[in-house]
Amino acid sequence: MRGYFGIGVEGISKPMNVGNLFRSAHAFGSSFVFTIGADLPRNTSKSDTSEAALQVPYYPFSDLAALRLPKGCSLVGVELRDDATALPNFHHPRCAAYVLGRERGSLSPDLVAMCDHLVKIPTKFCINVASAGVVVMYDRLISLGRFAGRPLMVGGEPVPLPDHVFGPPKSRKARR
Repeated sequence: MRGYFGIGVEGISKPMNVGNLFRSAHAFGSSFVFTIGADLPRNTSKSDTSEAALQVPYYPFSDLAALRLPKGCSLVGVELRDDATALPNFHHPRCAAYVLGRERGSLSPDLVAMCDHLVKIPTKFCINVASAGVVVMYDRLISLGRFAGRPLMVGGEPVPLPDHVFGPPKSRKARR
């Protein structure tokens, strides 16, 4: 899969949620994790048994003004809002940073204004922040990854992918 992604949270305060989210991000191949204005104790090891913050870059931004993302990285807010795109209808950017809101709250209006995209998980009500992160990362994986097609019938065989066909060589001299 081309590109990269990072995932983070704004204003989170429960170390179990952060640990669970960061452990899942590590498992899904996140390139970085971050927090914005988090009020966290340092120990998230009860839920982050992979020690994700030691395996992938962790950026603890003190506030929204300190947030820095790589050039060309789209900021995608995950929020249950009427004006957000439903996740099944969303085309993930090749390079993205997903940000989720605090427990029992939402993304701040200033952060929403900074987002290039807003997506929502089509649920009846909000789910746990770490669970929401997992849903978003899984959706990214299945929509951008190269997997065999799903079977047409229950118990059927996956539809095999055709072999990748490489295009002809490109010459830099020909472009001039």
